[in-house]
Amino acid sequence: MDITYRTDITPPIDQIIEVYNDSGINRPTADKERIEKMYANANLIITAWHHNKLVGIARSLTDFCYCCYLSDLAVSKDYQTSGIGKQLIQHTREKIGPQTTLILLSAPAAMDYYPKVGFEKIENGFIIKRQL
Repeated sequence: MDITYRTDITPPIDQIIEVYNDSGINRPTADKERIEKMYANANLIITAWHHNKLVGIARSLTDFCYCCYLSDLAVSKDYQTSGIGKQLIQHTREKIGPQTTLILLSAPAAMDYYPKVGFEKIENGFIIKRQL
């Protein structure tokens, strides 16, 4: 499969929402303004394209020297299990460099996936959940 990975473009919000909805990721896709803000304030976006179609996206917030939070990893359903998610993670790691820790919060359904692509489960984290 001919997939191109890019870091030089933020896709139109409608395309991002389409991938989110198709992937099964739980994001507030009915709130377009909120999705726009999520992307306006992200500083590392890796996209996966099959020809001219957006099929995957990784959205992160990072300082590029100590830590990187991989907030969203979404791949369209028809493209899942083809290695695109793993490649999006690999491209993220390449951009942040070996000195930067990559962290994420996993959806319960994805808990078995992340160890397969190099993540280590940790027990020393905390969260204050959003109210809205």
